[in-house]
Order: sequence, then structure tokens, then C-alpha cells
Amino acid sequence: MLEKLSDLPDGVLGFRASGELTADDYRTVLVPAVEAALGTRDKLRLLYILGEDLEGLSAGAAWQDTKVGIGHVTRWEKVAVVSDKDWLRHSVDVFGYLIPGEIKAFLPSEEADARAWVVS
Repeated sequence: MLEKLSDLPDGVLGFRASGELTADDYRTVLVPAVEAALGTRDKLRLLYILGEDLEGLSAGAAWQDTKVGIGHVTRWEKVAVVSDKDWLRHSVDVFGYLIPGEIKAFLPSEEADARAWVVS
């Protein structure tokens, strides 16, 4: 399941993932929010919280995630990823340079820091 966060300032999109993410989660929640935001601004900031109860991504969800990320690769200004998964945080650190904007990984205990960083 993917939930859009509503407690962020204008110009910052936020999502919390839990359970199993599906392609429909991306098509009905994330993609419309990203497309609407891109209609009003050139660059986006994203807070992506992968909950501790996240069970995984379906193949369709992984594909949708890739399409959104690559499809707007030059439009990401800052991306904060919050996760308890070591492999995911390390992937962000290793491959983050591929995104022209800034990307940074945080532990769940650092969610407040992630919010502050992506807004700054």
C-alpha cells in the first residue's frame, strides 16, 4: 500500500509505503501526484518512507518505480529515502550519483532529519 503524506510543505511530495507495493499503488497514488506537481513546478522534492512493515514490491511496482524515477530523472531536486533495510540505504548511497539531484538515505529513527533535509 502507498499513502500520500499531507503534512509536508508545498513543493515536497511524500509517500509512506507499507505491506506489499503493487503497480496499481504507483498508477493510482504516486504517478498522479508526481504528474500534478510537475505541472506547476520544474523540480520536485520527495520524501519516500518505506515502513518497517513493507513486505516487498511486486514486479509491476518495481517497473513503475523505475519508470517514474527515470522518466523524470532531471526533475528530482532532492530525494530522502527512509528505510530500515540496509541493502536499500546502501543502494541509495552507491547509485545516488546517477540522479542529477541530491538523494540521501535515512534510518526510520531519523525520519525527522529526513523531513528537515528534504525541505531545506
